[in-house]
Parts: sequence; structure tokens; C-alpha cells
Amino acid sequence: MAAAQTEHEVPKSMLCPKFLHSNSTSHTGPFSAIAELIDNAYDTDVNAKQIWIDKTQIKDIECLTFMDNGNGLNYKSMHRMLSFGYSNKKVVNGKDPIGIYGNGFKSGSMHLGQDVIVLSKSKNDLCVGMLSQTYLERTGAEEINVPIISIKKPEAKHFSVMEEHQASLRDILDHSPFNTEEELLTELRAIESSCSSTGTRIIIWNLRRTSSGKPAIDFITDRYDIRIPCDDLDSSDPDSKYSLRAYCSVLYMKPRMQINIRGQKVKTQLISKSLAHIAKDFYKPSYVKKRIPIIFGYNTKSKEHYGLMMYHKNRLIKAYHRVGCQKDANNNRGIGVIGVIECDFLDPTHNKQDFVYTENFRNTIRNVATKLEEYWRQIRFKRKNSNRSNNVPIEEEEKRPDQNWAQCDKCQKWRRMPDGINNDKLPEEWFCYMNPDPQFRRCETMEEQEDPDSEQPANPKTYKIQEKEDKKKQEKTKQFEKTSTPKKTRTPKEGASASGVSTSSSHQVRTEVFSPSRLKRLQPTTPQNESKRQKLDGPKRNLDTDMSLSSSTTPPTPVPHKDLNIDDNLLEGSSTPAPTEPTLHPVGVRTESDPMDSAYVAFTSPWNSYVNDPTVNYIIPQMRDEEEMRDKSIQIWDEDEEDEEEMRDKSTQMRDEEEEDEGEMRDKSTQMQGPGLKDEEEEEEIREKSIQMQGPRVKDEEEMNSSTAANDGAQGMEEGMISIIQAQEEQDQFMELLQSVSNERDSFKESLKELHAQLELEKQCADCQTAREKAEKLSREKEALLETHSRHNQEHAKHLEDLTCRLEKSSNEIEKLLLKVKQLEEEKATTAGEPQDHGRV
Repeated sequence: MAAAQTEHEVPKSMLCPKFLHSNSTSHTGPFSAIAELIDNAYDTDVNAKQIWIDKTQIKDIECLTFMDNGNGLNYKSMHRMLSFGYSNKKVVNGKDPIGIYGNGFKSGSMHLGQDVIVLSKSKNDLCVGMLSQTYLERTGAEEINVPIISIKKPEAKHFSVMEEHQASLRDILDHSPFNTEEELLTELRAIESSCSSTGTRIIIWNLRRTSSGKPAIDFITDRYDIRIPCDDLDSSDPDSKYSLRAYCSVLYMKPRMQINIRGQKVKTQLISKSLAHIAKDFYKPSYVKKRIPIIFGYNTKSKEHYGLMMYHKNRLIKAYHRVGCQKDANNNRGIGVIGVIECDFLDPTHNKQDFVYTENFRNTIRNVATKLEEYWRQIRFKRKNSNRSNNVPIEEEEKRPDQNWAQCDKCQKWRRMPDGINNDKLPEEWFCYMNPDPQFRRCETMEEQEDPDSEQPANPKTYKIQEKEDKKKQEKTKQFEKTSTPKKTRTPKEGASASGVSTSSSHQVRTEVFSPSRLKRLQPTTPQNESKRQKLDGPKRNLDTDMSLSSSTTPPTPVPHKDLNIDDNLLEGSSTPAPTEPTLHPVGVRTESDPMDSAYVAFTSPWNSYVNDPTVNYIIPQMRDEEEMRDKSIQIWDEDEEDEEEMRDKSTQMRDEEEEDEGEMRDKSTQMQGPGLKDEEEEEEIREKSIQMQGPRVKDEEEMNSSTAANDGAQGMEEGMISIIQAQEEQDQFMELLQSVSNERDSFKESLKELHAQLELEKQCADCQTAREKAEKLSREKEALLETHSRHNQEHAKHLEDLTCRLEKSSNEIEKLLLKVKQLEEEKATTAGEPQDHGRV
């Protein structure tokens, strides 16, 4: 066959009938094909309020039917719908059309079945068109032919068509399930059963089958649903993947049309309002003028069904698309979270099941994934702070929607239900007059208006503030630990001491940094030449020791005051003046063989480390740990007590012996004075004995003096130990007081944050209340204007009726007058002709 020619002899492009099948393969499943037919009824040019989807039997042929109560199609619009690439849909009342390519009906219907017939009734026309692969095969057509007829003067069983439509009528009756004109008229009259004078009915037969010969659509499993056959259902897959009823419930972001499947209404969802813990965020692409709102929330039905719900011009494109942290199956981040976004700035694919994979699409997914994880972290942080005793994960607990909305079956407007009302318990047919809120009980009342996106704040990221604070604390802690690492001093070698004192004592002193909870003010000590040490008077006294300077001793290094992590306000408000950096002196340590001096060194070294102030942090010499120091102190203390007891026993024994010797000497002297001295030799002997006896007495007195000195040293050590314990107790009390003040400060800050958040919430509530009052005022004014307008219309109609009546009366009178004038003229003519006739006779 020669190629078709135009008037200018230029060949036209041709479409092979096989293109119908290849075009239908753009759909990956039957639900996307069914959605194309639903979109045609929903779009502005048809503007249907209801659509019915059902399965029927026509002459033992299983058929899938679609019927809506829209505006219907005339002959021209029917021809465009059955052709390829024609789409002249426009925006009406701010409602964007979904169809943009002019291919949806052809690809969708041919995917569901091989043949389709369309019967439509508009205000002024009845049309029937057919698109059939079976018809094209039987007739051997090389191009796609579409029989279309326009019916004129329909009667009970017959109708007439134009002469040029006779061939199309014969092909429809020969190759469709309807073989007579009466059967076609019966299907056209079925449109009127939708309580509308206009509408469209689509019938698809020779339904698609799989490669194994089974039907691609399951009508048996659920008598009130249409399902996709699947042997192994996965609980992680949403119901919308297998159930047409579930798919249609979320097909539109804000549904405006009632969908009925196999005799039952689909409970459509206002998905952005049916979530729990709802939060709103915004995405601002560089190539879009305004911000794109994103609604985040938790699925209240199943935690297994989560991801992004991506819409384009109110139509679902991608459902439960997992992004970012939700893709990782090994963690629980983002589980149960649903994000709702309308991506009008992206381009959908021809089958409207995905977006074109461009750089803009990738940037959108990446940014939305980041915001979804931020929402998940914020919800967990908010929940942890609000109820610390609740250990149940938010994904596991039972949730309810933050808001409940119902759609009127008459006006298709959405009404917000008061809190506490369960939508599942509402009747199947719900109307505005059933609304508990009296403000929205009329279908004429407008829907509740949402706040403009410019007035709505984004989801606050308070968890980020806490993370920054925690990070700062960790950095301070690391810096403090870094500056407070132990610095060991080298032990002086033999003969290396500056004073030349031997270091062979078994009581060696080691130095290290004190922990932050044990901060003390450093009391510098200087070497003294005196052998005695001063008496200990209190926890803040200066100790003068005879410890010599060692060449290997490392001087303390001060730590800046800012790293102490102590609130400046507390220091300024305290009665204790701010600490000043003291002049530091290197401290030398000497070890001696004398146990008393060793004990003195063991006690004076830890004493210097315990009398420090807690608000200043210095690196000070001390024992390796406090336990070792206490053990050595107790050991020395026990040895001193034993020595003291032994010395007391010796002194007591010496006093007893001295008293016995004195008694013997008195007796002898008394005996000698009685009879008198015999001779000088005996007197000299007595004198020598007394001198011998006085010798050990002097030694005993020296030993007693030494024991007294030892007792004084032990007593001084005991007093020093008691002072150390008292200083430590005072230190602990001060640290506890400081900790309590810090806790009070933190609690005050938290209460201040809560009050600030409550104030912001009250402010927002006040703004919402003001906006609602304005909306109510405008609504009342509108109703008043409508009533006034209707009253004026009634008055005008009455006035027009009066004028019409007067005009009719006037016209009747004019007609009567004209008749009278005509009669008078006739009489005049007769009277004028009589004399002439009489004269002629």
C-alpha cells in the first residue's frame, strides 16, 4: 500500500496496529494502567465527582468496566482521546490537569485488555467509539482505525446516525459485544443510573493474561476488591502493591473524587493528615521560586510500610520509596517514618510510575533523605527528654493520627473531626451535616484553610543544639585530660641532691596529677634551716619543712582557669574571692634513715596536696594514689604507737628502780647517822656508791627526755592527720555544694527552655486563633453577601416577571388595537365603495 499523501504530496507518518501492544508495555502492572483511566475522569475537562470500577459478564465475556458522572465527550473530544499525542487540558480554578502527554488512555486500556469501547453522554451529544486490536487484526488494517459514531434522535430500540458514520456503526456492531442498536442504547442509559445526565462508560474485554495463561487481574480472592495475583506475599510490602482498593486510597494527595470498587466506596486518605507525630519541613531548590513543603510522620497502621510518598500535581508517582538511612536494613533509623512531598518541579515518566532520573531528582532525594533523618533524630530526642522512664521504642508503640479528617460524600470537601473521634466508626456515607463542629456543617462552607508556607516554621532541630553542647563538653574533657596527663619526676640519684643528703630511705615519695574531683590549692613550701617543724594550726596554714631542694624536681605547671568548666556566674556570686595565681616554688624531697623524719616527710607531702583550693587547678606533687598514702600513714602510725608504748614502759621501770635505790640509800644514811661514822673510809665508800647510782639516773633522765620528744612528735603527727581529714571533709562538702548549685543551674536552664517553648506555642496558638477568627468573619461576610445577592436576584426575578406580564398585557392590547384598526379600515373601504356601486346600477 502506498504511503498516504497530503495536499502538497508530502508523505504522512503512519501508525502500525502493533504499536497498540508495544505502547501498552510501558506499564509494569495493571494498577498504573487503571490509574490512567481514573486520571481521565478526575481531570478538569471531565471533572467527575464519582467513578465506579467493576467486573461484569457480557454474553459470557468477562469485562472490566469504568463509569463516571463527569461532563461526557462529544464527537471531537472522543476522536482526540482515541488518537495519539493530543492533549489540550488546561488549569481550571487553580486545579492542574494530570494528563500532559495525550497517551494515557491508549496505553492503559490496551495494557488491561485487547479491546475497549467507549460510550459517552454529554449535554448535546451521544457518542460511541471503539479501539480494538482484534478488530484491526480481523480486518487486516495497516493503520490504526477507530470507529466513532454520533447518535441522533435516539428512540426506545433504534437511533439514527449521519451518513458518514454508517461504516463505523457497522464495524462496532460486528466487532464488539453489542450487536444491535438496542444493546448500545441500553449501555448508554446505564450512565443515567449514576444520578447524572452526563457521563462516560468504558468497557474493556479480552482481558490481559500472564505468560502462563492465568488472568493478570484477580477478581476471586476478594469480592470487593481487584488484586494482583501473588503466591508469596511479603509483610514488608505495602497493601497498595497488591490491592487496588489500598492503592486508590492514597492515589491522590488531596482526593476530590469518590472511587467505588466493585460496589463499595474506597476510604480515601488525606495522607498528610493521617500520620502520628507530624512535623513540617521545607526544601528550597535553586531553580524554584518558593519553598517545597515536606510532611513527616509515623505510619499509624504498620511500621513495616514507610518511605517517601512522592506526588506530582496531586497524583501519586512513587509510593513508599525508601531513602537515606531507611535503605540500611541493619539499623532501625527511619523505620515507620513516612514523608509526603509534592514534586511539581520534577518531570514524571510516561507511565507516571517514576520520575525522570535527572540531576534535579537526585538532589531532591538526597536533601529529603537528610531531612527525614533529622526528623527521626528530633522525635527520638524529644521523646527521651519528655519521658525518660519509657523504654519502649517509638516504632513499637501503638500510635494514633494527630488529626482525624472525613470527606463529605456530597460536596467532596474535607472536614476536620474533633479529637477523640475514631474515623473507623463513622458511617459509610458521611455528609457535612453530620459534623460535630457546627461551624462546618454546611456543604457551602469552605474547607479549613491551612497556614501559608511562608508563615509556618520549619521543624525545629533542638537535638542539634544538645549535640553541640555535648560535643563541647567532650572537647573540654579531652583537653583537660590531655593537659592533666601524669608527669613523673626522676628520683634523685645517690649524691645528686643539692643538699648532699642521702636518699637511701625506704619511704620514697612519688608525684602525679590530682584528679579533677580532688582539686586543692597549692601551698608553696620553702626550705628551712631549723630542725624543728611548726605546729599545724588548720587546713589553710603554711607548712615550713626542712626538705631540701632536689635538682630533679619538676615545678608544677598551672592549668588555665577557663578549662575548669565552672560557671563564671557561680564564681562571681560566691562569697569566696576569685583565686589568684600564687607564686610557685619548687618543692624538694629528702629521704632520711630516721623513722621520725621519714614519717614527717610522708605526712607533710600529702598534707601539701590536700590543702589546695578547688577552684584552681595546679599540677602538684603527691603520692601515686591515696590508698598507698593511707596504708603507709597507718603503718607509720602503728609503729610510732608501739615505740611510744615501749618507751613508756621503760620510763616507768626506770622510775621504780630509782625509787628503790633512793629508799636503800635513805635507810643506809639513817643507820650511819645513828651510831655515827666509824671512819672516813666508810664515808668515802658511801659517797662513791651514791655517785655510781647518780650516773644511771642521769642517763635515765636523758632517755625520758628523748621519749617525751618522741611523744610530742607523735602527738603532732596525730594532730596533722586529724587536720588532713578535716580539710578533706571540708573539700568534699564544698564539691557537693558546687555540684548541687550546678544541678540547680541546669534545671533552671531546662525550665527556662520549656517556658520559652510554651510561650512560642501560645503565640502560635494565638496567631492561629486570630487567623481562624478572620476566616470565620470572612465566611460570615461571604454568607451575608450571598444571601443579599440571592435576595436581590429574587427581587430582580420578581420585577422581571412583573415587567414580562406587563409586556404581555401591552402586546395583547396592541394586538386588539391592531384588529380594531383593521376592522375600521375594512368598514371604511366598504362604506366608500357602496355609493359608486349604486350609481353604476
